Amino acid sequence: MADKPKVYVTDFIAEPCNIERSILGDIAEVIALDVPDESQLPGKIEDATAIMMYHCVRMSKPLIESLLCCKLIIRCGVGYDNIDIDAARARGIPVANVPDYGTEEVADSAIGMALALARGFHFNNMRLQRGEGDWTHEAVAPLRRLRGLTFGIVGLGRIGGAAALRAKALGMEVSFYDPYVPDGKDKALGVRRMESLEELLQVSSILSIHCPGTEETRRLFNAETISKLPQGAFLVNTARGTITDPDAVVEALASGHL
Repeated sequence: MADKPKVYVTDFIAEPCNIERSILGDIAEVIALDVPDESQLPGKIEDATAIMMYHCVRMSKPLIESLLCCKLIIRCGVGYDNIDIDAARARGIPVANVPDYGTEEVADSAIGMALALARGFHFNNMRLQRGEGDWTHEAVAPLRRLRGLTFGIVGLGRIGGAAALRAKALGMEVSFYDPYVPDGKDKALGVRRMESLEELLQVSSILSIHCPGTEETRRLFNAETISKLPQGAFLVNTARGTITDPDAVVEALASGHL
């Protein structure tokens, strides 16, 4: 009897993999490797029929070329920028993702971070824990009333759209920039489309990033673009870290622009 196909879960998920085995156990052997990075994958995945990967590892060209019989690589999440798509295509290996993974949770987190910044309660709470004084609004002045502020969104996909609905519920005016979203989605959500990123930045008291991590968006928020935000704006990034220039963010925080 031939061996069962092997499905390797490379990272993030450890044994016992009960859910995965309840679905795949009759047709495949599920093996959780739980490695911290891709350097530990060589010698362990070459005989994979399918690979399920999360975010701790990168499926690089050498790893893909080492696969002997792989039929599918699955990114268990939305972004698939940690997979060399060209190398997989060259080997004829399909790549799949989970486009609705974490939509509600990430949108909740974005709004939660925006609230923490705009209302100052996290900062005040940390002051209390450090014994730096009483709870006072003066420590986080100027406090901003959310109603009427413009909540700017870069990337109106599933998560950006969910964040838009939450921001509207809090009374904020929602504008967005996304050249890849077709006309009509803005009307369906009741938000305002901006024709350029600069136009969006100029009006955004809170800017929330929800675009994918690509070469086009790498360091999209740098010293030049951040300077176009209003003085004292808040920047929330629940997308890829590569979209922002950390040095530019630190400088803007130090100067008080952010």
